[in-house]
Amino acid sequence: MSSTPAPSASIATAAFTDAVGRRRTFAIISHPDAGKTTLTEKFLLYAGAVGEAGAVKSRRVARAARSDWMKLEQERGISVSSTVLHFAYGDWRFNLLDTPGHADFSEDTYRTLCAADAAVMVLDIAKGLEPQTLKLFQVCRDRGLPIVTFVNKCDRPGLPPLGLLDEITEQIGLQPVPITWPVADGSDFAGIVDRRTDELVRYDRTAHGARKGQEVVEPWATADPQGCPPDRWDAAKEELELLDMEERVLDQDAFLGGTQTPVFFGSALQNFGVRLLLEGFAELAPPPSASPVDEPADAGARPVAAPFAGQVFKVQANMNPRHRDRMAFLRVNSGTFERGMSATLARTGRTYQLKYAHQLFAADRNTVDLAVAGDIVGLVNAADLVPGDTLYTDDAVTFPPIPTFAPEKFVSVRTTDTKRYKQFRKGLVQLDEEGVIHVLRRPEFGDQEPILAGVGQLQFEVAEHRFEHEFGCPVRMQPLQWEVARRIDASAVDALRGQFKTMVVEDSQGNHMALFASSVALDKAERDHPDIAFEPLGTGLARRVAA
Repeated sequence: MSSTPAPSASIATAAFTDAVGRRRTFAIISHPDAGKTTLTEKFLLYAGAVGEAGAVKSRRVARAARSDWMKLEQERGISVSSTVLHFAYGDWRFNLLDTPGHADFSEDTYRTLCAADAAVMVLDIAKGLEPQTLKLFQVCRDRGLPIVTFVNKCDRPGLPPLGLLDEITEQIGLQPVPITWPVADGSDFAGIVDRRTDELVRYDRTAHGARKGQEVVEPWATADPQGCPPDRWDAAKEELELLDMEERVLDQDAFLGGTQTPVFFGSALQNFGVRLLLEGFAELAPPPSASPVDEPADAGARPVAAPFAGQVFKVQANMNPRHRDRMAFLRVNSGTFERGMSATLARTGRTYQLKYAHQLFAADRNTVDLAVAGDIVGLVNAADLVPGDTLYTDDAVTFPPIPTFAPEKFVSVRTTDTKRYKQFRKGLVQLDEEGVIHVLRRPEFGDQEPILAGVGQLQFEVAEHRFEHEFGCPVRMQPLQWEVARRIDASAVDALRGQFKTMVVEDSQGNHMALFASSVALDKAERDHPDIAFEPLGTGLARRVAA
């Protein structure tokens, strides 16, 4: 594994500015099966972080994806948990937040996007914009994240590329600006033209698996088809001429402002066009910038050069079964993080000693002595830290809360082995601390048969798998009728007992919720109790702002 060596002492001002300027902290968003995990692996291949790419082709694939660390991910060939991959390429230092594409894990993905400065949106050339991509794009827009688009699978038959550009404009309102352009597709695919240099990068089916791509580059104006049907070759020429006539030129301010998206074409599986995307993204994407704050109210934003401050955006237990530890993922928003430093936890005001810190590469980890704004640090066995927590030194600050989603599905859960009740309770606590699944309790049952609440069914399947394989206790889950959850005040609990198709529960922090079997039941409760506030769950997303 390749990692970025950390300086042994605090960074001087000029060196700090340079180090932050070379950071690119980003996420990859896509619909399932568009090629996100494969693209991630090829990025790592170029960076020298892995020796071979473990492309996920089916559930039975023998070689699991390097970025998928959870056993269930490797068995199913899907990503169901966010991971952090730190790697270097040239002078650039990347923090890649690899997110699950499955819709059932939207909350995990959305929280991770809070730690990103930009995103790569992956589209399947045969399918274009798909529902989950649109949903994730909207979160990126709410966060103000610049988006670079990668049209994948050009070596397979696909939609007309000009039609894809129109689809991007019509469905998400961005002006697409092609940086590279495909010459045909499918079995006729001849390569891509780099519009910046007017060069053809020819697609060589015998060399696509090579580590550096072994790309053959030649002037587009004098290139010949070499097997590409003349009509398709001529069509690509006409398309490029049309783009030139339309003066589709990238404006950096428009890109950073979220009105333009640079578009790259290629094939992640065939390792083609990935180098141009990686280098283009590094040049275009913004470095870390000032972060909005909740407190002090008049502060506006915290500059990256301010004293250390960071925010926990994810907590994950048992990433490595050998350690059986608890990892808090912290984005450094400002200043310099130094291992062993003392910081203040904004939520409690108490001092927190940051002794055990790692830089992450999926399930692997290296001790990190120093990190700067934009870096992601894993705090090991960070008891009491929860998603959204702010840590700081010197000037007090609190960053906006991490978004939570209203659960849409509910199950009761109990252990099938009463001798493993201690492990069952431990599993409940760890799932609750991670925050993606909500653990709710009915006062009359307590921990005997708690309720798990989540966004989608796959969350429960993963939780069931983890109970058995991580926490050592088999469980049985039973679907429940509840469909809607609302936060209520403790004073409303007695009034709602016995309410039509309603159940009152509480979480581990003592917050009370009312669960309703339908929106009709919620409407009735609101009519019957006009004095009770039924507060929707969920919080907004805060934008990162220019320094």
